[in-house]
Amino acid sequence: MTNPGQLLFSALVLAVAATAVAAYSIRSEGRAAASATSGHDHGASAGDGDGLNAVALDPAGARRIGVTYATVVRKRFEQVVETVGNVTFDETRLVEVNAKIEGWVEQLFVDFTGAPVTRGQPLLAVYSPMLVSAQEELILAHRLVESSPAAGERSSRNARDLLDAARRRLRYWDVPDDEIARIEREGIPQKTVTLRAPASGIVVEKNVVEGGRIMPGMNVYGIADLSRIWIEGEVFEKDLSLVRLGQQASVSFDAYAGESFDGVVTYVHPTVSAETRTGRIRIELANPELRLKPGMYARMQLAAREGHHALVIPRAAVHYTGQRALVFLREADGTLRPREISTGLVSGEEVEVLAGLAAGDVVVSSANFLIDAESNMGSSMQSMPGMDSSGAKPPPPTPGHAEQGAASEPVPAAQGAAGGKHSVH
Repeated sequence: MTNPGQLLFSALVLAVAATAVAAYSIRSEGRAAASATSGHDHGASAGDGDGLNAVALDPAGARRIGVTYATVVRKRFEQVVETVGNVTFDETRLVEVNAKIEGWVEQLFVDFTGAPVTRGQPLLAVYSPMLVSAQEELILAHRLVESSPAAGERSSRNARDLLDAARRRLRYWDVPDDEIARIEREGIPQKTVTLRAPASGIVVEKNVVEGGRIMPGMNVYGIADLSRIWIEGEVFEKDLSLVRLGQQASVSFDAYAGESFDGVVTYVHPTVSAETRTGRIRIELANPELRLKPGMYARMQLAAREGHHALVIPRAAVHYTGQRALVFLREADGTLRPREISTGLVSGEEVEVLAGLAAGDVVVSSANFLIDAESNMGSSMQSMPGMDSSGAKPPPPTPGHAEQGAASEPVPAAQGAAGGKHSVH
């Protein structure tokens, strides 16, 4: 049989437990209400700030961390395609001097890479037994033509045919006409025959040395006309529709800082790289003073379409967080408040603003990452237990009323508003 004292003790324990549970529930509901009130006010006053706090920044603090500002302006906005490339030869102005006979180089007249040459200029003197034999045949045919009138019409015609064949053979071996005429006139075969430049330009390749042997098919010299050059560049696939033949381009080089050169798009390659998702384009530039050299690094800008008036801010002012674009707007009292915006086209270092800002607004244009970190820190401090919206601990409860304050007094909505500021000094 149960003792009445034990029943009384058990009933007292259950009553105390129920009271504690009720107090805990009231306290939890109060905190939840405060949290909900704080979250609602933050969203209303932050201006779509993506849960970020405003930051109070004095001028001294701004200078210390390198914060600069930019004013939102309305101006003519032109979309520009920017890319980079390298200077290369105009392939239509590149000539190879190719040996068609076997022989030995007796003398080099152009003996280093980079030498300028003009059309018809002597390049090298070659000794070849085949050339000596061909010269002797030419001299013999010339003598037959001179003596053929006395031998009759048929003999004269045959002699002229032989002479033409001997001349043609030397021409096929790139012996110039004036050299052939000299051999006929003097009647003495020369040990060497001089090969001349077929075009004007710069020697960009040289594969012979004096005394060296050359073989048929060997590239002896490479000559490039650099008065016009090409720039081969890569354009992202998404921008290829903005590039067209005949489009004007502005090109700059590290070697000539502050100077730009005018070029024209002369070719757009018909394929796209599957690895880089880019297409190749070619820009042609005049280079009369030979200042632009193959291998140079180039930056290119192509005006893609007609300009239109739009609100514009620097690209550096926009902070992208997932699907959102944010800026830090400077208010009249110096507070930096996050503002969600909608962006449009990008051109160089500028971006078009479609919504969220007005002309004359001032936004942070540098040190955005520091401001963003400070704003995030303020948000994190709010979410910590025992902290109010400014990151400070709340005052201790009044003695004698601790339980009552904890159970029945939620955090004031004004303290949880998103408009709370976090100062930087």
